[in-house]
Amino acid sequence: MSTENEGPGVPSEAEPPTGPQPDSAPAPASGDRTQHTPPAPAAPPPPDYAPRAGEPGAARPETPAGPEHTQQLPPAPPAPQAPHGELPPSPPAAPFAAAGHGPAGGWGAPPAGGGDPWAAPGPHPAPPRRGGGLIAAVLVAALVAGGVGGGIGYWAAGRNDNASTTVSAPGDPGALNRKPTSVSGIAQRALPSVVTIEAQGASGDGGTGTGFVYDTQGHILTNNHVVASAADGGRLTATFSNGKKYDAEVIGHAQGYDVAVIKLKNAAGAKLTPLPLGKSANVQVGDATIAIGAPFGLSGTVTTGIISAKDRPVASSDGGGSSASYMSALQTDASINPGNSGGPLLDAGGNVIGINSAIQSAGNGGGMGGESQSGSIGLGFAIPIDQAKRVAQDLIKTGQPIYPQIGVQVGMRETGDGATIAQTGNNGSDAVTPGGPADKAGLKPGDTITKLDDTVIDSGPTLISEIWQHKPGDQVTLTFKRGGKEHTAQVTLGQRTGDK
Repeated sequence: MSTENEGPGVPSEAEPPTGPQPDSAPAPASGDRTQHTPPAPAAPPPPDYAPRAGEPGAARPETPAGPEHTQQLPPAPPAPQAPHGELPPSPPAAPFAAAGHGPAGGWGAPPAGGGDPWAAPGPHPAPPRRGGGLIAAVLVAALVAGGVGGGIGYWAAGRNDNASTTVSAPGDPGALNRKPTSVSGIAQRALPSVVTIEAQGASGDGGTGTGFVYDTQGHILTNNHVVASAADGGRLTATFSNGKKYDAEVIGHAQGYDVAVIKLKNAAGAKLTPLPLGKSANVQVGDATIAIGAPFGLSGTVTTGIISAKDRPVASSDGGGSSASYMSALQTDASINPGNSGGPLLDAGGNVIGINSAIQSAGNGGGMGGESQSGSIGLGFAIPIDQAKRVAQDLIKTGQPIYPQIGVQVGMRETGDGATIAQTGNNGSDAVTPGGPADKAGLKPGDTITKLDDTVIDSGPTLISEIWQHKPGDQVTLTFKRGGKEHTAQVTLGQRTGDK
């Protein structure tokens, strides 16, 4: 799983790993691929066109098959479609229905009174239309299809005195029920506080991601892998929903947590409204979610879903492939894609409960900014905001992340049996740090840790993810096996400052 998907393994350790990571996820490219605009389809018959009279065997116009990956226009004008998987997806269950976000009526229908909306008056043939290039770029295809259908409908109605007349809806805004607690109401409040981040390293590499206003001092919270390319030189910009762009700088970044804080330069005049932070500890499976970001560069995209699972261990990569990040993630089926990284995951009250960070893609390809630019299959992962807030405070205060640790190195392969302390650490070091928290609690090389408090530990990444949910100084109970027998130990978490 990665920023993003799971790939080859990392060496044994229960601290942020360094060096080549054979078990960590493949590196995510933070860039977004440019999408080519498909050619517009052939124009419809002009309004003043009519077939010649007296010709037998009249037929409806036909659309010949176009090139591969094109779509044929149907015999009736299609109903307009929502943009590809975005605004809105299938309506979620109860939480949004209560806010007036239940199913609405259809967006279009065949002409009233029946009949063929494509037919010209009389039995005379019309020349066939040229094949259109409706390549599956849905935004373009939906608009073009709507325009063609509308044009031909007008032409047919204008030529047939018996054609039906459409009736316009009254357009009562109250009927749309856009309450402040609806998805629309929440999006309108949140969008001005969400920015699109463009990062470019000194060597020219970089890409696009998302962030959101953290405080009134101009700090923006995002993912480390979004800004990693510009952290040590390069250019960083943040663009608000009103189109205003500001230069920014990295204040601090935590590779292990995949969290970063940037700050606007010369933010005078910027409207800085921090998004309210919720409590991810209170989130329950089935709660409604709203994701905002810039998938594939499409800024201000809003999607909805639910919390599908909690405490999902996820290993991700910052794009360099040298080190891994770990999170005990919130899983959501809200559609998030490359470019959503760093954007807020909101609850039904509009409070931030997570930072969108990683996706699982079909075939384990790509991720949020991955080389293959794979898209959403409904498996998205967010860093819980409780953890991200603590990390952000450390980064703003000192510029360095602080990691809790127990002082052991463990195997990172997911065996499902627990996290086993290695016999020997990296480069011949001790697998149990002498005088460290685990050593003081009596743990030894070869012990297999199976639980941390009440959380089952099935692997090294799960152990690290759970430890990093805590603060240095917290006391936890470790359950471990040694020689076939189960033991418990109280461990007070130590700390390490900075990334290795």
